[in-house]
Amino acid sequence: MRVLLIEDDQVLGEAVRDHVAADGHAVDWSATLTEGRDHLNVISYELVLLDLHLPDGKGIEFLKTLRRESNDTPVIILTARDQLSDRIEGLNSGADDYLVKPFDLGELSARLAAVARRYAGNPNPLIRLGPVEIDQARRVVVINGKETMLTSREWAVLEQFLRRPGVTVGKAQIEDALYAFGAEIESNTVEVYVSRLRKKIGRDAITTVRGLGYRLAAQ
Repeated sequence: MRVLLIEDDQVLGEAVRDHVAADGHAVDWSATLTEGRDHLNVISYELVLLDLHLPDGKGIEFLKTLRRESNDTPVIILTARDQLSDRIEGLNSGADDYLVKPFDLGELSARLAAVARRYAGNPNPLIRLGPVEIDQARRVVVINGKETMLTSREWAVLEQFLRRPGVTVGKAQIEDALYAFGAEIESNTVEVYVSRLRKKIGRDAITTVRGLGYRLAAQ
C-alpha cells in the first residue's frame, strides 16, 4: 500500500515513516500541506496520515477540501488535540480514524490495516483460497498449517489482487505498486513477482488473462 504522511514534526515524522515502511508499505513524507497537495495531484495513494497543525494551514480544512473535491482516499488524523469535540469534528469532516499523540506505533499499524481492509471491501483480515489462508494483519500465508512470509514487494503485488478478488488486474497497476518502493522495473519484473507469488500461494491461485493481466482465484 502507498501511504502519504503529512507531518511537520521531524522526530515523529521519521518514527512514523520508518515504522510504516517496516510494515511493508511505501511511504512519502511531506512537512507541509502544500507539499502534500502536490503529492496527491500526481500520485494515487491508498491512505493519508494527516496532522492537523501544519506550518501552512490547518489539516482539518485540507481534509474538508479533499472531500469537497470527491477525493475519497482514506485519511487517519494524527494530532495532539484530544478533546471529544475535536475528534467529532475530524470524523464529521471525512476522516476515517483518529489517533491522539503520543500513540503506540503498533496501534497505528493496526488502525492503518483496518481502514485499508474496509476500503478494500473485506473487513476480515483472513482470506482463504482453497488450502491457502492469507492473514492480512500479519502479512503471512499459511498452507496446511505452515507459515510462509512474503517480502514487502511480494505483498505489494498480492495486495493488488486482494483488493480486487476475481477481477483482472492489469500489468500497469502492478508496476505502479512496485514503483512505489523505488524498485527498478524491467520488462519482466511483473512476471517475476507473479511467479514468486505462485510458488508461495499455489500456481492455481493467480490466473493469467492473456493480453490483459492477472486475476486472483475466487475465495
